[in-house]
Amino acid sequence: MAAPMSAGSFLKALKEEGLTVVEVGDWRTHNRNAKGAWGPVHGVMLHHTVTKGAARTVDLCRKGYEGLPGPLCHGVITKDGRVHLVGYGRANHAGLGDDEVLRAVIAEKALPKDNEANTDGNARFYGFECENLGDGEDPWPEEQLEAIEKAAAAVCRHHGWNERSVIGHLEWQPGKVDPRGFTMNSMRERVRDRLK
Repeated sequence: MAAPMSAGSFLKALKEEGLTVVEVGDWRTHNRNAKGAWGPVHGVMLHHTVTKGAARTVDLCRKGYEGLPGPLCHGVITKDGRVHLVGYGRANHAGLGDDEVLRAVIAEKALPKDNEANTDGNARFYGFECENLGDGEDPWPEEQLEAIEKAAAAVCRHHGWNERSVIGHLEWQPGKVDPRGFTMNSMRERVRDRLK
């Protein structure tokens, strides 16, 4: 269990991991905290956006859309490997998920199959949306995969977590398929190797 790092510490951690970071508008105070708690935090959740084009993707993740106000994550990782910070605090990215999965993340153990949606993930996870159509065919450039790895590792390093604190939306909420196009096990291996 950990208190969320400050916005300044988050920015510093990402930069120290070697990422190119773009600060978007009032990201440090743009959040959904009025709707509920953010923290304690337990892990990092990865998503794909089902969008094409960096500018459009960043704008959508910052503002949200009808029925789901932004921010939709903390950082948007575009295909060029840049991390665009769009919000900090509670963000509409995880939704309700499986309490047994959360317990496994906290214990840093292998994840059980998600089979219910009874726990508020927006309060418990840092979220990164990754620009991709999510159709299993849209490529994941190496610079983007490396940025995803670095972003997840930066948060884990700050909190002293291992790679088992990094999960995909598909492992949290029944019916979700993201991120699609790489496996979460392969990404966790990358994060594990970076944290050595």
